[in-house]
Amino acid sequence: MSHRAMKPARSLLFVPGNKPDWIEKSIAAKADALILDLEDSVPPDLKVEARGIVRAKLAWLAAQNQRIYVRINRSPHLYDFEDILAVVSPHVEGIVISKPCGPEDVDCVSMMLSEAEYRNGVEAGTTKVIPLLETARSLELAYEIAKRDRVGAICGATAKNADVARALGYEWTPGGRESLTFKSRAVMAARAAGKLSIGGVWQQVRDLEGQKQSSLLDRNLGMTGELALHPSNVATINEVYTPSPEAVAYYEGMIVALDQAQATGRASCIYDGEHIDIAHVKTAREIVALARSFNA
Repeated sequence: MSHRAMKPARSLLFVPGNKPDWIEKSIAAKADALILDLEDSVPPDLKVEARGIVRAKLAWLAAQNQRIYVRINRSPHLYDFEDILAVVSPHVEGIVISKPCGPEDVDCVSMMLSEAEYRNGVEAGTTKVIPLLETARSLELAYEIAKRDRVGAICGATAKNADVARALGYEWTPGGRESLTFKSRAVMAARAAGKLSIGGVWQQVRDLEGQKQSSLLDRNLGMTGELALHPSNVATINEVYTPSPEAVAYYEGMIVALDQAQATGRASCIYDGEHIDIAHVKTAREIVALARSFNA
């Protein structure tokens, strides 16, 4: 069974699955990945129709080199196997699941995915799971969830008056002080498990400066990308999560400086007024490689 690491994604844009024209237009936003939504953004009486629309658009999106995830529905007791069976294909990187109670839900979905992969002729284990940590128990057990084989990333996202706020009883503020602890918990859990950590989500979609400040906060906490609710927010998110040309030049210079120091038998040096050694250069190499991956 194959369990490859999830490729980094700065922006993951939700698109309602019952809107075929929106799905087609969404590629113009240049999000790293789309999340075609069968859940909250789709009216209950349109969910079966949305499933068919999403399934019909997968090959077209893949032909545009668009990375695709699908958020599936859940009943009070189980995730929707019909959703899973409809969308599992070589075109879909993974599924997004809302409100898991804990790692048991991920295990259950993983078994469903194994069956769907078998039926649909997809390599076993290749379909990722991104759990949205929206319950108190899932946030408490973030590491147990993150270390599941199929999990590619976990979402430590907040939204005003949404599921996480209700689960934890906090009151949302633009500065985000009330969510720092559990966002950092999600980052630590993801990093400890070798997975990606995804933040967000900014609901005031017309306030692009607010979006930028929210994204910067998440990036500074260690998030690797975040959810987007509107195409207009994608460019801001991508900018925040892409190392700037100035930053890349700074870190490339750092690598050269330490290489020169090591050539003379030293393990550290002063670079741009700061003491650096191999630990700093490891960070520099990661940042330069990340920037190149997004610009490739």
